[in-house]
Amino acid sequence: MQRGIDYIGVTVSFICHDGQGMVLLQKRSQNARDEQGRWDNGGGALEIGETFEEGVLREVTEEFGVDGFNLVPLDVYNLIREQDGVVTHWVAIPYAVQVDPAAVKICEPHKVDEISWFTPDALPSPQHTCLQRTVQLATDAKIFSTSALS
Repeated sequence: MQRGIDYIGVTVSFICHDGQGMVLLQKRSQNARDEQGRWDNGGGALEIGETFEEGVLREVTEEFGVDGFNLVPLDVYNLIREQDGVVTHWVAIPYAVQVDPAAVKICEPHKVDEISWFTPDALPSPQHTCLQRTVQLATDAKIFSTSALS
């Protein structure tokens, strides 16, 4: 994406969880493209020729250095934002993805200041524009319920 130009794209986002009700979030650094200093669930642009699932798994590995599994599609929605006179319109395709909590690490230290685990009802602030919506979609899909985890 070029800076300073209105843009539309497709993003595959994800909410990583441990299968026990905890979610993994990352705090965006001052070098992130946008929403610096905010807690984010994760994601990135879909690449040409990739399926949604391939894109999600690639992004999870790029950001946290782990393989994701138990992918659950959550919804599709529009994310339209304006910052400094530039409009970005992302078609967002979020997934819930289970990961091994012992194996996660920061793999993009130039974009991420820290990562941490949280319960869905005690999320940190400030939050990325999409965080609450993504957590709510995962909650509605019963990703964090004990019956869905067994």
